[in-house]
Amino acid sequence: MRVTAVGFDLDDTLAVTDRPRATLLSDATEAVSAPSLSRDDYLDAHSRHLATETREPIFADLLPEESKISSETLTEAYRNAILDALTPLTGIPNMLDTLRQNYRVGLLTNGPVVAQRGKIAQLGWEPYFDTTIVTGELDAGKPDSRAFDALCSELESSPEETVYVGDNPKMDVLGANDAGMMTVQVLYPGGPEAEPAADAHIDRDELVLGLPDLLSSL
Repeated sequence: MRVTAVGFDLDDTLAVTDRPRATLLSDATEAVSAPSLSRDDYLDAHSRHLATETREPIFADLLPEESKISSETLTEAYRNAILDALTPLTGIPNMLDTLRQNYRVGLLTNGPVVAQRGKIAQLGWEPYFDTTIVTGELDAGKPDSRAFDALCSELESSPEETVYVGDNPKMDVLGANDAGMMTVQVLYPGGPEAEPAADAHIDRDELVLGLPDLLSSL
């Protein structure tokens, strides 16, 4: 079946941070004198709050009851740390313009609304997508099929005609596959292992120039 639409993950697929996320979390807690928090604990709490407005529920889960630092204060500190470190892959707008000559193109990113919309705004990429969806605006986040269904609905494409491009084996590849979509997994040094269930794989440093030809081969 002919591909008519392409969806993208955001974090670690189209944009990265110039410092490890664990370092940014540590920087944020130190900046406001909050208790030290582990990246693994953060990710676990994040997975429970994919449909929220802000990161406050995440940090409310993590901060001890006796903490003098509020979840709101730490949320702002971490958001600022992430935005300060956010770095786009070179050439993304040109790639998206090229793809939109043949496909409808959307963004589906996991996370709270304020955090993810802030990233999209800072990157200036809203005009290059036909739709941008943050799971905080939905009833469920990736890998739940409802998130991918929302993307297909906005792109006016059937799952069978839609390819999803992302780096995470569970959230992006298996989630989109379960929703009936084709998938391209983005690989990079230190990232997740290649997921055999993906329809194709591409190195992140080859994404901008290589993805258009890869999509035409699916």
